[in-house]
Amino acid sequence: MTKKELDLILDKHKKWLNNEEGGERANLERADLRGANLRRANLREADLRGADLREADLRWANLEKANLEGANLYWTNLGRADLRGANLGRADLRGANIERANLERANLENADLRGVRRTKYEVR
Repeated sequence: MTKKELDLILDKHKKWLNNEEGGERANLERADLRGANLRRANLREADLRGADLREADLRWANLEKANLEGANLYWTNLGRADLRGANLGRADLRGANIERANLERANLENADLRGVRRTKYEVR
């Protein structure tokens, strides 16, 4: 996926979140987003099932209630990301940085968490 295509999806998603005309929920199911810069992106309630987000930058991203089931988040930077209520079932989080990420009510059932990088007192 090109940066231009991704920017258009993010713009339409923002409109959808704000109930504006021309808005559309982000459907990034199975999207190839390897190494993407999604720092501070608002992907609340977005569909990212099976997306390839290996080594992507999702620091400070809003992924509240996003569906990341089966997503590849290998070595992804999720530092300070908002993952409240997100579905991370069966996601590959090996080596991911979740430092200060908010994982309150997130579904981590059958997620691969080997080597996840976090700090003891900052992950909620």
